[in-house]
Amino acid sequence: MSLISKQIDKRIAAYQRELIETHYQEVENMYRQIRGWRHDYRNHIQTMKVLAANGDMEGIKAYLDELDTDLNRVDTVVKTGNPMADAILNSKLSLARSKCITVRCDAHIPVRLKMSELDLCCIIGNLFDNAIEASLSLPEAERLIRVYMDMKGTQLYISFTNFTSAKKLTKVGKRFQTSKGEGHGFGLVRIDNIVERLDGYLSRNSEDGAFTTEILIPQI
Repeated sequence: MSLISKQIDKRIAAYQRELIETHYQEVENMYRQIRGWRHDYRNHIQTMKVLAANGDMEGIKAYLDELDTDLNRVDTVVKTGNPMADAILNSKLSLARSKCITVRCDAHIPVRLKMSELDLCCIIGNLFDNAIEASLSLPEAERLIRVYMDMKGTQLYISFTNFTSAKKLTKVGKRFQTSKGEGHGFGLVRIDNIVERLDGYLSRNSEDGAFTTEILIPQI
């Protein structure tokens, strides 16, 4: 292996470690919020008991509405059937929401996957991060990411579509040209390497301001 290849491999490995650490920090933040809400559970009950003792039904209703809103901020909104996919998707959904990006997600994984959680984490995390970054170039009202995951026979199908300010991206080799920072390309390389290693299929398409990545990973 040449010196250049070794340097590239080291940089990809460093980027992978940083990416995984970011994912787990996002997941930890989500569960920290959930633990905080549970910690306050007893205080919420005591407050409502006082309101009930005073016959303040309007106060109880207002308090319950406030708790419902607070819970919705930390409740998982995607339940695929796979814990790792749920953790990554929900953490990224929360991140997208904070950046005023609409996400339409339809994801189902009804079987136990043969691929590792590490590979699943890297694929979903990279795809979502790329889609979020591209969406930020658009006005808030036009930001939209579509995510679809399901089994097609014995293969896991993953599709991410996001809209960009560019009508059509330029393709260089197997990948589309990007003007983003130096670390960005490593995410694409990581996805490509995982799909190739798992004998999967990957397609990228840019048309009419929409960028779509489709992946099929055999699970037998």
